[in-house]
Amino acid sequence: MSDAPPAHRRTASVADDDLLRQLGYTPVLTRRMGPFGNFAISFSVISVLSGCMTLYGFGLMTGGPSVMLWGWVAVGLMVLLVGAGLAEVTSAFPTSGALYYQAERLGGRRAGWYTGWLNLLGLLGAIAGIDYGAAMFTGAFLNLQFGIEPTPGKIMAIYLCILLLHAGLNLFGVGLADTLNKISVWWHLAGVAVIVGVLALVPSHHQSPSFVFGEFVNDTGWSSNLYVVMIGLLLAQYTFSGYDASAHLSEETSNAQVSAARGIVRAIFWSWLAGFVLLAGLTFAIQDYAATQASATGVPPAQIFLDALGEGGAKALLLIVIVAQLFCGNAETAAASRMAFAFSRDGAMPGSHWWRQVRNGTPRKAVWLSVIAAAVLALPSLYSPTAYAAVTAINVIGITPAYAIPIYLRVKNRATFQAGPWNLGRWGVPVGCIAVAWVTLVTVLFCLPQTRPEHGWVSVTTFNYAPVALVVVLTLAWVWWRVAGRRNYKVPAASASRELAALEEEVV
Repeated sequence: MSDAPPAHRRTASVADDDLLRQLGYTPVLTRRMGPFGNFAISFSVISVLSGCMTLYGFGLMTGGPSVMLWGWVAVGLMVLLVGAGLAEVTSAFPTSGALYYQAERLGGRRAGWYTGWLNLLGLLGAIAGIDYGAAMFTGAFLNLQFGIEPTPGKIMAIYLCILLLHAGLNLFGVGLADTLNKISVWWHLAGVAVIVGVLALVPSHHQSPSFVFGEFVNDTGWSSNLYVVMIGLLLAQYTFSGYDASAHLSEETSNAQVSAARGIVRAIFWSWLAGFVLLAGLTFAIQDYAATQASATGVPPAQIFLDALGEGGAKALLLIVIVAQLFCGNAETAAASRMAFAFSRDGAMPGSHWWRQVRNGTPRKAVWLSVIAAAVLALPSLYSPTAYAAVTAINVIGITPAYAIPIYLRVKNRATFQAGPWNLGRWGVPVGCIAVAWVTLVTVLFCLPQTRPEHGWVSVTTFNYAPVALVVVLTLAWVWWRVAGRRNYKVPAASASRELAALEEEVV
């Protein structure tokens, strides 16, 4: 997994740009990513040190160790199939618009329109989930280091600072993002190895294998264990999202038809392995289950570090996790901004003429749009302790259906679909069918209540905001379609279009 030599990359970039023109777009972004860099951005966005860590407390409550470990195995396998189906379609249509462009080409304007809005919701929810999780872990570190209580207001302040950091880093262009993503891969792999190694060697007490792989815990208030198992899959499904980043950065990648497709699949596979090792290492090291859940730090993994290693060791491991989460949020900001840029390039968003502007090869206004929208999505966390889980569910129920739509349309149009150089051959249709069925299941699951309301009444602290966000974005998409979308939204034909000249004029 190494980048192509510069000469080869220049040759590949010419071919990539020619293909992009054939698909209807004038190249305006800078191609500085090779195969490893493209893999690195999806691996960084998946980030097992972000998803697994930030929702570990949720996993302790919704099924406990057995659901976390075996759920990880099962969900990882299914997501690998979804990723393979998406990679096949990405190889045929390597554009920054990614999912919505693919849906448009295979299913028409409305399919592209609604896919784009779902994809955008999911990506913005991902920034919110990742960066708010990083803020929670930073709050835990500050609690250990300085005794600062991690109140919702303080966590929100940290969160906004992290968003500003990621906005600033992404304004420097894809070159810096590419470098940071490559560092991120090795930081994640080394980080998992260090955390698991230390937790395996230092504590004098470890949980038994029967506990780690067989203990079931239901602290949700629901009586149905099957229901609890199903909602407990959120930890794994949330972590395994964002791998469409490889597709969104395809216009900045050399040999994109192959590199972006491989980047998706490889990122899922290596995250699957690393995440299982991390979850097992954490769970073996639990010293007191109830104390871990009720940690004063606000994040159960920090309590595991504290109980097993003491304050000094806990702070060191927390820093490893926090840096990984910052890498993750930065990569997700890059992916979301490219999606916002591409969607605006095709006239789909209010204020499209602003968000599609490019300066020095970077869609800077789209970067600011992405972080501001993510800030708004996390505001309910000031008032509801369950809002963070809802934000992660927003990510899942927004982005996961967007994955399935182009896969479904590829299956539906199997006779006319023209595969790219990376394809599944005769396995494309069965893999696609399984992927669509899985996405349908998890979309329904994560619209359901995650904790049982007291006295049967839903309150501000138990309400699942995810379906509200889904309804709002679909309503906005429907209203905007009728007001302006059906007139302004226009994905160019697979040849040069008259809108390209106007777009080129906006590039400064």
